[in-house]
Amino acid sequence: MTRPTKASQVGALPWIGRSYIGTAPALPRGDRRAMEIPVSTARYDVVGIGNAIVDVIARAEEDFLIGHGMHKGGMQLIDEPRAHAIYDEMGPAIEISGGSAANTIVGAASFGARAAFVGKAKDDELGRTFAHDIRAAGVAFATPLAADGPATGRCYILVTPDGERTMNTYLGAAQHLAPEDVDAEVIAASAITYLEGYLWDPRNAKEAFRRAAALAHAAGRLVALSLSDAFCVDRWRDEFRDLVRGGTVDVLFANEAELKSLYQTADFATAAAALRQEARLAVVTRSEQGCVVVNSGGIEPVAAFPVERVVDTTGAGDLFAAGFLVGLARAASHETAARLGALAAAEVIGHLGARPETSLKALAAQHGL
Repeated sequence: MTRPTKASQVGALPWIGRSYIGTAPALPRGDRRAMEIPVSTARYDVVGIGNAIVDVIARAEEDFLIGHGMHKGGMQLIDEPRAHAIYDEMGPAIEISGGSAANTIVGAASFGARAAFVGKAKDDELGRTFAHDIRAAGVAFATPLAADGPATGRCYILVTPDGERTMNTYLGAAQHLAPEDVDAEVIAASAITYLEGYLWDPRNAKEAFRRAAALAHAAGRLVALSLSDAFCVDRWRDEFRDLVRGGTVDVLFANEAELKSLYQTADFATAAAALRQEARLAVVTRSEQGCVVVNSGGIEPVAAFPVERVVDTTGAGDLFAAGFLVGLARAASHETAARLGALAAAEVIGHLGARPETSLKALAAQHGL
């Protein structure tokens, strides 16, 4: 495939809700404070595990989506011939290192967090670009590049005039992330291990997911999961709910569409009530309505930050998770963590691409966070 022209870029554990993962006693029901617990061995605030992807982004009209059988606002997995066909018909594109969890981890680093990432790319031009970009963002990345096999994964993103993004992902090398790629020392040394739901599609990556979660819990750490996409939830609904109910996942991130898909209801309140019964801690984003933080103590709404103009919603959920995770790792209240997430999401939707263009640490300071 012809490579597009590159136009741009590239502490402490809190209590969560009523119970804490580890040996600490529970807070009284309804107490949503974040209490600081010393974890001197935590080398990283958060480690992310996900697909190492390079985004290829172009603007498109809705007719283009309809003509190519794409579901607006969703993500579909594609094979290499389909990737060729979409790229050949896309308009002028820019190339930016991406991947859902990778975007989150870059966002966390922009807040000043100590961050690491695990993901599989090939030793090709795009793979080397991905590795360079994530390290340049201040993220520790030591997963060896694959010497053979499929090319580095890429996501063809079409942005319509309303700023909505529609994604077509060729996983390539990313689907070959294996359990042995998960560094036990890095997981044990990370306050939070963050996993993307997209990992549940490739079989090897699913096993890497399970290994990482087990290692994190063995070290007394937290495990967070993003549901990633409503169509991803459609594919793996029962298994995702089992991960939450069974305690594999301590912190769940979802948007409103993903939550409704998870509980197969069109009513948000019904879905949120069901989530409260199953999740230890969850955050559900609702676009311009902000988000709600859900735990056994209740459902707490937090407002969104105002945005002058929505340019591209790619990465909004990823960057929200970045802010919330940083707040969680630094023992902030759930409300403050959600405000950090909202701030990061507001920054990223104001420009093209899924990674911050401004220091989020400086932006947070400007807003008194």
